[in-house]
Parts: sequence; C-alpha cells; structure tokens
Amino acid sequence: MEVVEEDPYRFRIARRARMRVPGVVFASRDLLSHAEKALEQVVNVAALPGIVGASYAMPDVHWGYGFPIGGVAATDVADGGVVSPGGVGFDISCGVRLLAADCDRTAIGPALPAIMDGLGQDTPRGAVTGAVWHLGSDRLLERVLAGGSRYAVEEGHGEDGDLRRCEDDGAVADADTGQVGARARERGLGQVGSLGSGNHFLEVQEVAEVYDEPVAAAFGLALGQVCVMIHCGSRGLGHQICSDHVRAMDRAMRRYGIEVPDRQLACAPVDSPEGRAYLGAMAAAANYARANRQLLGELSRRVFRREAGVRLTLVYDVSHNLAKIEEHEVDATPRTLCVHRKGATRALPPGHPDLPADLRGVGQPVLIPGTMGTCSYVLTGVPRGEAFHSTCHGAGREKSRHQAARGVSGRELRSRLEARGIAVRASSWRGLAEETPEAYKDVSAVVEASEGAGLCRRVVRLVPLGVVKG
Repeated sequence: MEVVEEDPYRFRIARRARMRVPGVVFASRDLLSHAEKALEQVVNVAALPGIVGASYAMPDVHWGYGFPIGGVAATDVADGGVVSPGGVGFDISCGVRLLAADCDRTAIGPALPAIMDGLGQDTPRGAVTGAVWHLGSDRLLERVLAGGSRYAVEEGHGEDGDLRRCEDDGAVADADTGQVGARARERGLGQVGSLGSGNHFLEVQEVAEVYDEPVAAAFGLALGQVCVMIHCGSRGLGHQICSDHVRAMDRAMRRYGIEVPDRQLACAPVDSPEGRAYLGAMAAAANYARANRQLLGELSRRVFRREAGVRLTLVYDVSHNLAKIEEHEVDATPRTLCVHRKGATRALPPGHPDLPADLRGVGQPVLIPGTMGTCSYVLTGVPRGEAFHSTCHGAGREKSRHQAARGVSGRELRSRLEARGIAVRASSWRGLAEETPEAYKDVSAVVEASEGAGLCRRVVRLVPLGVVKG
C-alpha cells in the first residue's frame, strides 16, 4: 500500500478502487511501521456511503473490528450517510474519568497502602462478578439507560458539580431504551458500577509535569497533586447491543443497495429505521457507561475519605467509543454529520459552545491513559483541530493478549512494578500479564505525534502510584 508523507506527522493514502475519500493517518514514521494491518481498514472505511473529508487514523491506530481502533469517520446525514456499529466498537462509550484530590503526594504518602487496599477490596472487577449498584429490576435499569450519570447523582451517587464536568452533562439525550434487547438488559442488570477486565483499570496517579499552568489550573490540576483515573465502559450490555445491531444492519444492507468491502462494516443510513434504532440503543449504552464511571468515581471518593480524609473533585469524563450527530463545515459548507470515533477522543477547542462555561476559555480536557506502569496525559483541544476535533485515546495495543502473556508472568510483572513503587491490586495473574506495558505502543510517542499533527496540546503528565486491575 502506498502511503505518502505530507508532513512530519501526517500521511496520506490516495483514493483507489472503492474509496470515496482518501485516507489520512496522523503518526510518526515509527508508529506507522506497526500499523500495516490497520491501514487496510482505513482504506475499507473510506468506502462507506456518505463519508466526507477523509478516513482518519490517530497515532495509536491498531487493528479492530471493521474500523481500526483509532479511526475517525464522518458521514453526511443528508447525503445518504450511514452509521456503522463497527465505527463505535463493542465497548460503547468506553472512556476515561479523572478525579483530582485536594492534596499532594507528600500529604497522602502514609495512607497510600490503605487506600490501595480499600480500592482493591471495594472495586467490583473481572469479566462477570459484582457491581456497586444492585439495580434489582428492569425499571431501575431503564432509568440508568435514560439518565446516565444524572440519574446516578439524583440517587445520591455523586455531586451536582460532577455533571458540569462530564461530556453531554452526564447523559445522552436521545437514548431509546426500547431498542435495547432482552439479552443486553440481562447482561447489564448486575454490572453497573464495575470495572471489568482487559485494559480497564482504576489508577491512583501523581501530576509529575505541568506544561501549561493556566490551563492546568482551570482544569483543577497542579504539580504533585494526587489524582484517580478510571478507564471502563458499558460492559456486557454495550457488547450485546453492538452484536445485535451489527446483525440487523447486515441483513438490511442489501435493501438499501449498500455494499461494503468488509462485512464487519455493516451499516445503514443514519435516517433509516435501522440507523435510528442503533443510535438510540448506542445512546442508552453510553448512559450506562457514564453511570458506571460515576459509581466507580463515588467508590473512589469513599475510600479516599475513609482512609485519608481526602476529597476528590471531578476533572472531566469523556468517551472514546461513540458516534455523534454534529455540525461541521465541509468544503466551507455547514453539514450535519454522523461522526464515528472508535478509540479516538473528542477534543473541543477553546470557545466551543458544547463546553461548560468554566472551560470555554481553555478548551476540553482530553484524558489519555497510558498502560500499566507508564505515564498518562491530560491534553486540551486546539483551534482548527482536524478530524472533526478528534485526537488519540491512549497508547494503542501492539501485541495480542496471548503474545503479551507469553512474555511475562503476572507475578513477575507485579514484582517489577512494585519495585518501582507502583502498588498493584489485581484479581487475575493472567489478566495482569496480558496488560504488560510491552504489549502497547509508547504513549508519550503517541501524544507527541498527536500534538505535532495539530490535533491537541499537552497540559499535564501523570505517573502511576498504584493500579487496580480486573
């Protein structure tokens, strides 16, 4: 495949065969060298009906289901634009929540072991077991699906101020709970307020470096401050919704005269019954994911308050697996687009009307988790950001879980991390080994490429003090 370097962090794949738009990849040469399989998916996405601009890939791009993880694509709703569940992924509204403590590392130091023990004992995690909130009835699940973090806060799981610092004020407005099937409901009933497994985590961190003090201060962050980062999504409910609607769209494509190069790109026009049904169910799953992170954030607050008398304040909560209906200019013409971000984070610039008033002057906090034992970043959106105001979402996997587990044992990895002063609370040795830092790209290189490409700007760097894994 011919990939042409246009700028140091921007590469282009010219239109060919069925591509309706070119491919644009934001990356360094080194990051690009590990992405050949994913670039084939960038090309496939460029064939979607109604796609505009380009099929974009972020610096952390890697192979996924249909779309690459780290892929961004927007379709024009008025011009036959489609929505594709593969452009969101199975973990709908997977995202990151960051909370900041009212103290620094020095003040919390003696209490850190007790905090980590409390978080390890109290956090439900793993593939199936447990949840913070035992809903007990489909009626309460309906309220979570419709109300997201807002409903959780109404029920006492949070503070009113949390909603101002949450994407969409804590809930997507157009959720259609009637499009969430019985199996998805069954899977979601007992998991709201649980971490899950895989690359999901709850991490205690320290602000190790500040690149922009005024913006960091606006976010509520300062050098040495202790933070909690939570990375999780919509659990089994979101996975089931994706599976159900992929099947429905696969059956419907012929009716709409749609052909795609890969059946995993199953899609339907945004304004079709199938398209509207998926977007309604996806919004419900997004609300579930936000309630999930809200509950885990409250759990963290309780542990910090109980063990150290420390208060946690929400910095921001943002998803990186979602499709949104947004207004953007394309060829100097305003258009209504369905913007798919799969493993990519919305990065709104200063002045954007969707930002809360206290952030409008500085831009949106963009939360970029590293891998276990490596640093994480908080970025901000920039004016004229490309790819519909999108940027990376994390380090990006480079080795399969099987390959990772062959290279190190869970016990060995924990010993290595704890020798560096990072407390580890894991529920599975195998799960821990699968998430070894060597399985991922260098998150600092990913962030450097994202900033170099003009997608975002660094605000602070965080380093881990302790991690809870499923």
